[in-house]
Amino acid sequence: MRRAMTMVAAAMALGASGVGAYQLAPVPAETSAHWREIAWPFPRDGWPAGRAFRCDGACDGAELYVRAKLGFCNCDRGVADDDEVDRVADLDLISPRFAATAPGDPLRVDELEGRARHYDLDMPDGARHAATGIALSRRCDLMVAVVQGAGEARTMQRAAIEFLQTQEMKRWVVAALDGR
Repeated sequence: MRRAMTMVAAAMALGASGVGAYQLAPVPAETSAHWREIAWPFPRDGWPAGRAFRCDGACDGAELYVRAKLGFCNCDRGVADDDEVDRVADLDLISPRFAATAPGDPLRVDELEGRARHYDLDMPDGARHAATGIALSRRCDLMVAVVQGAGEARTMQRAAIEFLQTQEMKRWVVAALDGR
């Protein structure tokens, strides 16, 4: 009888801990724009792979690529100008043929500051896509992102920034910038 009671108590404790773990588990990264994670589509280079997402909602198939570049930023100025966005934002991974359409704008996402700039991309298949390159710094480290697709650049940028401000993405960015 004592053994049966011990087993019942252990089963109840395990069940309660399972419910707690389920309730504390991170919510899947999704916003009203319906971003879903996809495989990192680019070949390996000098930086760790990041995370890639496709929007199945209002931004109609746009893709967002996000990754950290540790120790790659001017520690004093951060991302100070559009030339730096052009250089670091990973647009060349998508297409070597990209052209800025206008000067960039200052941008702040949580504790990160930098710039965002719009581009036209000539895709390898001959299509033209709009893109926004984002470069944000924290101390000497960068978080870079590119959102690209056939949609309107400002619409895709708004959806991407909204997504980058979700709790899951903020936690991931901080962990990536801390080298974890």
